[in-house]
Amino acid sequence: MQYDQKIFRSVANTDNGEVSAATTFWYHQEGEVVWADYRGGSVVRGSLIARVLADGELDMVYQHLNTAGEFRTGICRSTPETLADGRIRLHERWRWTNGDGSEGASIIEEIS
Repeated sequence: MQYDQKIFRSVANTDNGEVSAATTFWYHQEGEVVWADYRGGSVVRGSLIARVLADGELDMVYQHLNTAGEFRTGICRSTPETLADGRIRLHERWRWTNGDGSEGASIIEEIS
């Protein structure tokens, strides 16, 4: 799975998440290292870094500043799916590592 120069947008998230349909992610990749910048909706600016595991999943950490002026941090495991038209959909299971420590699930899809 190649993530370099891919752009993703959120299509689903649990209520305790801060990413929404207004959030866009710009992905990059070098070897097994993946990183992205993201922003939009309640996210002023965020970044993530991940490694691609042997099974193709992404093991990542993320951080962002939200519109309330709070820093949020978390961990995430993303499972890729290739859609019929060749785009990538990521099924994500995540957990906040600050604040309430709650868990959630989200889906982001490649838009270009």
